[in-house]
Amino acid sequence: MTSRVFIDTNVLVYAYDRAEPEKQRTAYELLDTLANSGTGVVSTQVLSEFFVTVTKRISAPLTLEQAAQRIKNFCRVWTVLEITEMIVLEAIRGVGEHRFSLWDAQIWATARLNQINLVLSEDFSHGSFIEGVRFINPFIPADSE
Repeated sequence: MTSRVFIDTNVLVYAYDRAEPEKQRTAYELLDTLANSGTGVVSTQVLSEFFVTVTKRISAPLTLEQAAQRIKNFCRVWTVLEITEMIVLEAIRGVGEHRFSLWDAQIWATARLNQINLVLSEDFSHGSFIEGVRFINPFIPADSE
């Protein structure tokens, strides 16, 4: 069985951010691979953050309709996990014990409590392994690791 992969907001956003063409290409290829394999996982938090970022914070923002359509597409091809009270409580523990921001802690807690051992994100220390969850920054070139 193929392992599931949790996709953080920044990976989704880079697929639509023309200001970062190299990261855009990497993100697009990665998301395409995860969509085709059916192994991608996102959370309701990630979808919400994606919407805000691509409609307000990138150089060529998407319209509300375009962003909504992208989110509908994500929901069709990936598993979407909801943020529950247990995730919030585990995230609070992650803030205290691992010094995460609350939002990053929710990413970690969502992955951990759903037994997803790989998170793709540029927001965590590349290669770190915290309580069963490994963080990989897909934008670090393979030859510089």
